[in-house]
Amino acid sequence: MSNNKEIELFLTNISNLCPETLSSLVANTTETVLKKYEYFVKDGDVSREVGILVKGIVRSFFVTNEGKEYNKNLFTAPTIIGSYVSLITGLPNRLPQQALTDCLVVKIPITVIDELSENNIEIERLRRKIAEHFFVLKEKRELEMAILQAEERYLIFRDEFKGAEQLIPQYHIASYLGITATQLSRIRSKMSKKK
Repeated sequence: MSNNKEIELFLTNISNLCPETLSSLVANTTETVLKKYEYFVKDGDVSREVGILVKGIVRSFFVTNEGKEYNKNLFTAPTIIGSYVSLITGLPNRLPQQALTDCLVVKIPITVIDELSENNIEIERLRRKIAEHFFVLKEKRELEMAILQAEERYLIFRDEFKGAEQLIPQYHIASYLGITATQLSRIRSKMSKKK
């Protein structure tokens, strides 16, 4: 399946789009390859593009004043990536997004999306559904971090990010779960003994 077909299927699964709307979106996209550890958007950049992650895994993270990194989100293909706050506000991004594997990303400028949205209710609906999806994910993640034990969060991670464990380092998973790599190692060891 070509990348264009994959993109069309991905977008249509979010919101029903007519062929003309799909064509107008896809016609304005460009493909880019992010090598492992390259950035889609850096800290301090003003975002100007939305990305569709076609292949690979990307993390968003922040760095404390002490220089410690914490993974806020993990994104596995297919999904939308980009700094939404920066896209909306025009302010510099504070959550860098970095490839944890080699990635294929299809990009579309936010200016194009804005222009196409003006006279197209389908694109407006698509934008709303994407925003709603990420709002729900954000609340779900906040609740998991606040009320679930580390082992429960790990089980959710394994279910939601199937195969990711074999592709990214343990310390990135631990950071995403809000625990140390040693704690994660203990959880994995304990679970393997239960089998």
